Amino acid sequence: MRPAIKLLVTATLLTCTAAFSAPPLTFSYRSADPLPPPVRFGWPIAGAPQVTRPFEAPDHAYGPGHRGVDLTGDVGQAVLAAGPGLALYAGPLADRNLVSIEHPGGLRTTYEPVTPNVAVGQQVVRGQQIGTLDAGHLECTASPPKTCLHWGARRRTVYLDPLSLLGLGNVRLLPWDAPPQ
Repeated sequence: MRPAIKLLVTATLLTCTAAFSAPPLTFSYRSADPLPPPVRFGWPIAGAPQVTRPFEAPDHAYGPGHRGVDLTGDVGQAVLAAGPGLALYAGPLADRNLVSIEHPGGLRTTYEPVTPNVAVGQQVVRGQQIGTLDAGHLECTASPPKTCLHWGARRRTVYLDPLSLLGLGNVRLLPWDAPPQ
């Protein structure tokens, strides 16, 4: 037998012997364990700001669209974390400052243009100030001295309407065979 094959066979036998001599694995769970509470989100600016430009989903990854919403605010106004998470980015990007927060479940929110007051790797809670709103969002349609916060959201590679995180709107379930209303 060649040395490499002999070594592989010996390693396999040792692994199998160790596996059979180890105590058996046991799994335990209680079906009554509560599920973790759902993450709740809030507005990234105090109050309920006016939406000056809504979310427009792109047709494909590089297609046109508006991958967030623009919210009216004042220069220097506090920008708040919409939900709990980890600051992934806080600083300049291209021609503006940006803060990006990763939330549970692969959700990420972004806030721009914002002068950050959080550091990368910092844990944040919902409603915590993460920065101050800067002037300079070029697509903002608010009249001066107002400006806009661009608030974006995506789950992994899919862009979402960040307003959907707020739980606004009413869901109404109808019977399957009900006539349309």
